[in-house]
Amino acid sequence: MTACILSIGDEILIGQITNTNAQWMAPRLNDAGITIKTTLTVGDDINDILWGLDLCEKNSDIIIITGGLGPTKDDKTKEAACKYFSTSLELNNNCLKDIIRLFRKSGKELTETNRSQAVIPKSCIPIRNKWGTAPGMWFEKKFSENNSKHFIFLPGVPFEMKQMMTESIISKLTTLRKKNTGEFIIIHKTLVTSGIGESFLSDKLEQFEKELPVNFKLAYLPSPSMVKLRLSVSGTDRINEQTNLRKQILKLKSIIKNYLIGSENDKPENALANILIQKNKTLACAESCTGGYLSHLLTSIPGSSSYFKGSVIAYSNEIKKKTLGIPEKILKKYGAVSEEAAVCMSKNIKQKFKTDFGIGITGIAGPSGGTLSKPVGTVFIACSIKNQTFCKKIQLNQDRLRNIEMSAIVAMNMLRGLVSNG
Repeated sequence: MTACILSIGDEILIGQITNTNAQWMAPRLNDAGITIKTTLTVGDDINDILWGLDLCEKNSDIIIITGGLGPTKDDKTKEAACKYFSTSLELNNNCLKDIIRLFRKSGKELTETNRSQAVIPKSCIPIRNKWGTAPGMWFEKKFSENNSKHFIFLPGVPFEMKQMMTESIISKLTTLRKKNTGEFIIIHKTLVTSGIGESFLSDKLEQFEKELPVNFKLAYLPSPSMVKLRLSVSGTDRINEQTNLRKQILKLKSIIKNYLIGSENDKPENALANILIQKNKTLACAESCTGGYLSHLLTSIPGSSSYFKGSVIAYSNEIKKKTLGIPEKILKKYGAVSEEAAVCMSKNIKQKFKTDFGIGITGIAGPSGGTLSKPVGTVFIACSIKNQTFCKKIQLNQDRLRNIEMSAIVAMNMLRGLVSNG
């Protein structure tokens, strides 16, 4: 079975709030074996709501609608539902009892506005809301014995919607899906990569994608510092498809092993932490243009004191000379933003803190300070490991915060690669 999530509210359209309801619902519907065909947002306008309902009905078996069920004048969903299903509003006594019970429990006075929340379309099946005043509504539009569309209206308040979905709706939809289509499962597994762009990753995985079974799908989810790979499988035999998914994940991991960070919500700092802990190694950092951001990421992980010994934020040349011991002749000849300076920073911080590894970062974060030979976004990253020091020059863009973030990510990936291959 397929579903559409229709969100109602001007506040979503103008970007005042994020549509977290659809984000929360989608994976749970997937877990119930229901495929999401569309997510759609419309404003608090009756004609827009009617258009949205019509569009979703044409594309999906189940339409879940959130928002617009409140008691204020801008809440138009119930009125739109009456028009769409050719019905009228009436007071539902069971819904009113729920509202009265809720107000008695909170010790608040029940107003006529609150009572009006129990007025719902006659032809709907009420969905109890124990956590708020707006009941849900379930409509079935029957075209034949085996062909129906189901419309489920829920409050836009995330907490109330989640409780109603979890307590009753998901189980009812699962039963409905089994009745209509039999057993059907959708399973997702996400791997996280870093240090390789989406297009390069796609080229590397071209043959893998060609050889995927027809019931598999690979999706690329890029972000500034990472690309997530979501591998999905659908079928009727959960155990069989889980086994098949594990096999394909192992193949995928073998191809991207040099860029693989982990799964689901893992980040570069987690991957570096894991390998440092596994090898019982320690790290210190000397940061200039990143201003301590790399150290922040490394120490955001519980237990980081076992591998991270400390850092020096050598933002000025004076600190680079006095604290890190970078010779003045290097700063004069090559400049603070140079391979030579970065190499000194990584070597000297490693020696100063008596660690196994050292990282040095120096660059021009911007938006000012660039030159023709060293434009904004020029960054040198050096890693000292054993008796060797490796340095990489990267050229980023004009965005200061993104340059800082990307420099830290590249530094972690660089060291992780060196440690893994060393």
